Amino acid sequence: MATQEVDKKMEEEIKDAFPMADNVDWNEVYQRIIYRYSTPHGLQHVKEELYKLEDKGEIIVHHIKPYNDPVKMQTLNGTPKVIPTTKLWQHKSCGQCGHIPGYPTSVFWMMNKMEIDYMDEPHQTSCTGWNYHASGASNPVALAGVYVRNMWRAYEIDYFPLIHCGTSFGHYKEIRNMLVLHKEIRDKLRPIMRKMDMDIVIPEEVVHYSEWLYTMSKKAAQQRKYDLSNIRAAVHTPCHVYKLVPEDTIYDPEVFQGRRPAAPSGTAQNFGAKLVDYSTWWDCCGFGFRHILTEREFSRSFALFKKVIPAVEEGKADIFVTSDTGCVTTLDKSQWAGKAHGFNYNLPVLADAQFAAIAMGADPYVIAQVHWHATDVEGFMRKIGVNVDDYKEKFIQYLADLREGKAEPEYLYKPHRKIDFYLSVPERVKWYKGDKTQSSNQAK
Repeated sequence: MATQEVDKKMEEEIKDAFPMADNVDWNEVYQRIIYRYSTPHGLQHVKEELYKLEDKGEIIVHHIKPYNDPVKMQTLNGTPKVIPTTKLWQHKSCGQCGHIPGYPTSVFWMMNKMEIDYMDEPHQTSCTGWNYHASGASNPVALAGVYVRNMWRAYEIDYFPLIHCGTSFGHYKEIRNMLVLHKEIRDKLRPIMRKMDMDIVIPEEVVHYSEWLYTMSKKAAQQRKYDLSNIRAAVHTPCHVYKLVPEDTIYDPEVFQGRRPAAPSGTAQNFGAKLVDYSTWWDCCGFGFRHILTEREFSRSFALFKKVIPAVEEGKADIFVTSDTGCVTTLDKSQWAGKAHGFNYNLPVLADAQFAAIAMGADPYVIAQVHWHATDVEGFMRKIGVNVDDYKEKFIQYLADLREGKAEPEYLYKPHRKIDFYLSVPERVKWYKGDKTQSSNQAK
């Protein structure tokens, strides 16, 4: 085939990959498009095989239902991705809950504000992403088993899974593809799951919370309490969100002309902030799993010199917005290391959920929990009009009252919300309902 014909064919295919974007600099996005041709199995092929396996009875597909209020969004190659917006099963993040507790509480707080039905799962396990990305200590069947076991939990109570952690999101997409495309993995996994009275369940879509938040951001911004129009927001999109199975991440021509993932940039934009660009937007935050464990000083210096300094010097950013545990932790908690060497940068770093919740009027200490951050977030909050001193005084008094027994803890929902309903579903937990006969038989 002549070179001219090849170029023309490539140009047509690239245009097909972005059906919603009319005015795009294709040279700039070519490196993103190249992913489409670097894998022998495109996402569309994987989904076709998924439904074939369902028809054969080899797997169970957890479908998105009309009562999930689904919204269709676009992906990198133009294939629609369905985002469920309510009746959501929360797959929380180890690092968020352990290091940035204001991250998941901000998600739940916003869901409460928007009257979203959700389940904060009490029996979720880790996705084992640490094993996979940091040490390589696991194996395909074990990784698939953890994935399917978590997905079964969501399936049996009919709440659709929403993945909080960017690494879990990318990791689960890869496992989904592996399960669909490799029969030998399914054959080894199935007897293991059936010993636990489970089966192989694969959700129709793998959805990251930041995709849900972007899909809901215009509605959420209607409840915005503070004006963010004078805020310059630099965004770091987590590598594991859009570089692992990249064609399964949502894009929107309203966000950087469809040249970068819609979330979290579009969320900051829809809340009224001005998006600013910087030359190293594509680079990792420095976390990367393995090097945060083995080369921590490299991670800290990379975060400062390759991300924070360009965002400040080039973008004149007031805030760094991102959407993954490792990214918030690394970009936020690496800046103090630079101060020891005279690099006195203080660029506050927030997850998009914290950023949006604060803008909607969430308590910055009780809900967003900015006191867990190493950078000073108060300057940003004062700039948008948050009465920081008042919130801080009330928070300190609340803590004192808790210590002295003068106050009860505040909850985003009743403790163990819906757990009675949850536990009444599987046969293996009849003891919870007081089935003494079964308990006594098991004891024998």
